[in-house]
Amino acid sequence: MVEHGTELGEFGFAGDDAVVPFAVEALDARGRAVQLGDMVDTILARHDYPEPVARLLAEMIVLTVLLGTSLKFDGKFIAQTQTDGPVDLLVVDFAMPSSVRAYARFDADRLAEAAAARRTDPAELLGHGILALTIDQGAHMQRYQGIVELSGDTLEAVAETYFRQSEQIPTTVRLAVARMSRRRDGGGFAESWRAGGLIAQFLPEAPERMRLADLPGGDAPEGAVSEIFTEDDAWTEVQALVGTVEPSELADPDVGVERLLFRLFHERGVRVFPATPVRDDCSCNREKIRGVLDGFSAEDLEHSTEDGRIHVTCEFCGEGYDFSPDEFSPKS
Repeated sequence: MVEHGTELGEFGFAGDDAVVPFAVEALDARGRAVQLGDMVDTILARHDYPEPVARLLAEMIVLTVLLGTSLKFDGKFIAQTQTDGPVDLLVVDFAMPSSVRAYARFDADRLAEAAAARRTDPAELLGHGILALTIDQGAHMQRYQGIVELSGDTLEAVAETYFRQSEQIPTTVRLAVARMSRRRDGGGFAESWRAGGLIAQFLPEAPERMRLADLPGGDAPEGAVSEIFTEDDAWTEVQALVGTVEPSELADPDVGVERLLFRLFHERGVRVFPATPVRDDCSCNREKIRGVLDGFSAEDLEHSTEDGRIHVTCEFCGEGYDFSPDEFSPKS
């Protein structure tokens, strides 16, 4: 059965733009699931990215909110790819507890060549590089950054590799993006972006049950893999169940997160917890931009000035800010 923190006889559905934590105690599994509607559509529509770029960034947004909402502190969680492919930069910035901003950088000519050659899967668009996950708890705390090579064909595979290598936590990830049409009240159809995802992790009380086939365990020498390895049956079952999820289920508003979790785990019992809402919300403002420019040298300010004004556009939200060079005291 699915349990929720509501009154007896009632059940609340999280709906769009809310990350739902869940637990399957019988299988020692925990995770989070989400469906994104207006939030991801607003971000992608603002930038009007080509479809392959929009899909990549939407997947990155889903992955970031699934991971970021698990952290319990004031600060930021930042996911970023740096690669040599046509889409050389993806950045998603999650500010606790719910603010999301994101953007992508791409080479239009290389992207057009890739599209003409039908090389638009994530591995082709990203190329070789890294995924960096950064935890920033503020000015008085040390930053933590985990880095993994982009060695998988999908962002799902890259995320699973990160948890396997950096955290040694068995993890399975599913991400999906859809472009859906809906009928307008006045006639015709309007298209909008949707996205969804699910992450499940194996967290038994006995850590030896978390051993992974390609990592050493116990007293094995570093880099060695035991010739006899049996993956825990509970984790095998979780992987098999999550593997049945269709991409359409993850993004379909008629399915919903709770219904999907029930479909996957009802025979074992799944418990859901209060959802964390997420929203499109850029943290830029005039004072922050002014603070950055105030650290510029006279030469930098001169190079940034055009027609007697300094104009700065936020790459995340597109908001523009104008300044006079006379407002600043250049650093020597």
